[in-house]
Parts: sequence; structure tokens; C-alpha cells
Amino acid sequence: MPYVPCVRPPYMPASLPYSLLIFDLDGTLADSFPWFRRHVNAVADRFAFRRIADEDLESLRHANSREILARLEVPTWKLPAIARHMRRLKGQHIQDIPLFPGADAMLRALSDAGYRLALVSSDSEANARRQLGELAALFSHFDCGASIFGKAAKFRRVLRRAGLKPEAVISIGDEVRDIEAARAAGISCGAVRWGFASGEALRALTPDLMFERMEDIARELGVSEPAKAQA
Repeated sequence: MPYVPCVRPPYMPASLPYSLLIFDLDGTLADSFPWFRRHVNAVADRFAFRRIADEDLESLRHANSREILARLEVPTWKLPAIARHMRRLKGQHIQDIPLFPGADAMLRALSDAGYRLALVSSDSEANARRQLGELAALFSHFDCGASIFGKAAKFRRVLRRAGLKPEAVISIGDEVRDIEAARAAGISCGAVRWGFASGEALRALTPDLMFERMEDIARELGVSEPAKAQA
């Protein structure tokens, strides 16, 4: 979507392109895929959907959410129960799921530069706060848990709570559905290359920004030295 200038709080430098950054958690800030891979087939057995073989992964990385559910033969009516189970299971293993290297410095640098941060995730807020640790205090808004209306509805709720227009906000995630939801909510979107979806699948949807490395997020958003955030 085209850039539209927005009104910023007086403490925010005029060079910053957005007022609010909405982050995804799993695959964007948290390196949760190794944990997911270890547990997903046990969940598949429990809820009677198709197991994921190693040779399936690459094709799934190029698929959107609807295609993934179809390939794994997951009925939509089972999704709430599966999501609840995965949240409980993840809560038991939070200590085994680290943040990606550089996430701490990046978040602190963005916050120090005047950006407001929000987190939108299908995980529970309790799990998200435990995973973020002291970094949770940097986030002014959380919208977590499963939603029958999808991620776009969560983005809209965050916009209302923050009192911002869509052009003042960008979401940053690692999946095709993150881009689709941002478009549906009318906000800009950034896509990271280190998460689940393939770079080709993400680029095909032409996100507003594409991040190859964690440090690129701060740099592309006008904060040039994220490492200083840990000093």
C-alpha cells in the first residue's frame, strides 16, 4: 500500500515511517519451529490429522493456511481444540523455545527510538509474556489467543486501542497469513525470511518490507544501530 504521512507524538522523530509496530511471535521473534517439529506428530495422532514427514516440509512452506489445512486433512471444526492443546503444550515447554538471536537488541532499539510495540499471536498472552520475559514491558498492546475472525480482526482491535489510523501501523510476521491479514486490515506489512514460510511464497504477496536478517528490521525502520540497545 502507498505510504501516507501520519501524525506522530512529539517525542517521535519525524523520520520514523510508522507509529506502531505489530509483531508476530512464533517464527518472527521466537524460534519455535524446532519445538513444533518435535511435537506436531504426537498432536496429529491425538487429533487424527495427517502426520508431517520431513519431505513434506518444503511444500508446506510454500502453501497458505488453507492449503496447509487441506494437505494435513485438518477439519476446521477441530482447530479450536487443537489450538488450545498446543497452547497448553507450549506452556509446559516455554523454557525450550528461545527468542531468535538479536531479537532483544532489535526490540529495545525500536522502543528507545520512539516506536510503540504490539504483539498479536495465536498463543496465549501468558505464554507470550513468559517467553518475552522483561521484554514484555516494551509492548503497549497484546492481542493473543485463537480468534474465529482471524488475525485481521486482532489487528483492527489493536488499531482501535492504540487510537491510530491504518496508515500509521505495520505488522511484521513470518507467514503468508500474516500478509493476508495485514492487507485485510488495511495496514502495511513486513515479512521476515527466517520463519516458517519460504521467501518465495512471501515475496509473491509483495509485502511492503522484506527482512533478510533480524538487524534489518531496525535499520529499515530508521534505527541504524540496534546493538546499542543492550549497552
